[in-house]
Amino acid sequence: MLRGHHPTVVWAILLGIAVLVGCRGETSSTPASGGAAAPSANVESSLSDASEFQMTVQQEPFGKTPEGAEITRYLLSNQNGMTVGLIDWGATVTHVMVPDTAGDVANITLGFGDLEGYLANAPYFGGICGRYSNRIADGAFTLNGQQYTLATNNAPSHLHGGDVGFNRKVWNGSTISDTDRVGVRFTYRSPDGEEGYPGNLNVEVVYSLDNQNSLTIDYTATCDQPTVLNLTNHCYWNLAGVGSGDVLDHELTLNCSRYLPVNDAMIPTGELRPVEGTPMDFRTPHPLGERIGDVSGGYDHCYVADRPGESTGPILVARVRDQKSGRVMEVLTTEPGIQLYTGNFLDGSPAVGGFEKHGGFCLESQHFPNSPNEPSFPSTVLQPAEVYRQTTIHRFLTEAMSQP
Repeated sequence: MLRGHHPTVVWAILLGIAVLVGCRGETSSTPASGGAAAPSANVESSLSDASEFQMTVQQEPFGKTPEGAEITRYLLSNQNGMTVGLIDWGATVTHVMVPDTAGDVANITLGFGDLEGYLANAPYFGGICGRYSNRIADGAFTLNGQQYTLATNNAPSHLHGGDVGFNRKVWNGSTISDTDRVGVRFTYRSPDGEEGYPGNLNVEVVYSLDNQNSLTIDYTATCDQPTVLNLTNHCYWNLAGVGSGDVLDHELTLNCSRYLPVNDAMIPTGELRPVEGTPMDFRTPHPLGERIGDVSGGYDHCYVADRPGESTGPILVARVRDQKSGRVMEVLTTEPGIQLYTGNFLDGSPAVGGFEKHGGFCLESQHFPNSPNEPSFPSTVLQPAEVYRQTTIHRFLTEAMSQP
């Protein structure tokens, strides 16, 4: 799908539908059969007055998988004109529309315009990655004396859960509508042995949107055997608007004093290296493209969050600002690491939605890559008596644009 046909206009149309009706409580999805519904046509009137917006959650059919599973699209909106699109294929974020300083709304996350693109989804646009996001060296790890062999789908490494990760599974969705938020609860049961991982795993991911323009992702999981788990969401962001060009002028700040250097296979060496004096240092704002030429292949590195004391709640780890639109995104998380990726492998082909290199960036909250093989890293082992919990918040705001 070429950028000229990307979802920005489509979602603006759908916004006019989404704000009309709300629902309260929690309901399971019951999509009708058939393909994705055709949107209606009046864009300008639905976006003309912010007072028309309401906090709502809607759902509609988004097509069928080749196996016949019906996929539902969910539309969340708040009173500020922000909307979020989600589908139960991969518990995927398909769009995030937010206003700029002038009040103009644009989609700021990369994706495909229909289900067909998401069925393969080589770039992992907007999906939940698991069981293990990021890389595991040589597709193998040992747990309690037993070695487990995984797919090397990013040879020689295992990447984002294997050949068919969580981003390519059908999840069960149910809507949430409270006085202060709307959202969708997605659940998936990963059977023992799926993609080589041990144990049955029950996963829940809840996306919620509030009137403070915060998109919160809460993850929980339980298992019946010891296993390893590292979940993340893989949204690609372009705060200037999808299809507006590359993101190299976006200013990034990371509250991270260390990062994980990697070998030629993009596997961490085990060192937590200080960023000071290197092109990896974003402790003060820098454009993504300012020093990217000094980083072999571009940024695709995990940073270590500077967590104060014994705090365990979400902390501010990243802040990104687009000077042209004035849009700002802040990322808060409970995770020890955040992966910065600058869309280095986007190549303009249909498989990546027609997006060119550096057309979006990712900030993936997670544990460290290859932790099952690095005892010094924070553990990613989940025991049957434990509950995996993670919270990541994407907070959107605007700032006045710089004067010339």
